[in-house]
Amino acid sequence: MTEEIIIAGFGGQGVLSMGKILAYSGIMQGQEVSWMPSYGPEMRGGTANVTVILSDDNISSPYLKVFDTAIILNQQSMDKFEDSVKPEGVLIYDPNGISHHPTRTDIKIFTVEGAKLTAEMGNKKIYNMVILGGYLKVKPIVKLENVIEGLKKSLSERYHHLIPLNKEAITMGMDSITSLKNEPQVH
Repeated sequence: MTEEIIIAGFGGQGVLSMGKILAYSGIMQGQEVSWMPSYGPEMRGGTANVTVILSDDNISSPYLKVFDTAIILNQQSMDKFEDSVKPEGVLIYDPNGISHHPTRTDIKIFTVEGAKLTAEMGNKKIYNMVILGGYLKVKPIVKLENVIEGLKKSLSERYHHLIPLNKEAITMGMDSITSLKNEPQVH
């Protein structure tokens, strides 16, 4: 099994930490892992993305042009990465702030209302965990207990009291992901 993922959005949405948590989770399961972040100098508010590869085999290169899964959190990232999803792959996105929704019919498309859910909960810092939960519902490539261990590794110890809240956010994302059926358009 090899899963090649791109997670992309604005800096400050937890894109890089979501990737890091996935990577640590894979390590906890004994998988080979690659985590390759990319972000502009503006960081918070600028675009950021991270490529994560989880594999049962050796990873030959962390550099990818196409992905099994794209997790998209803003319009710029949708414009850049929608076409990078392999046919039969998965695209997961938060429709908040997306004006041009994906149109491909050869991939599976899902939405997670992460911004809406975290606003309702009153804590935007768990946004990335809601999105991660949605992803894990569609592709359960790492076990939840390993995600919690990944959280412990990636969060500073002074934030470990927030792990139950993060676990709740993951569950919320799992419960709220919605499949969109893109049917081929007849002209």
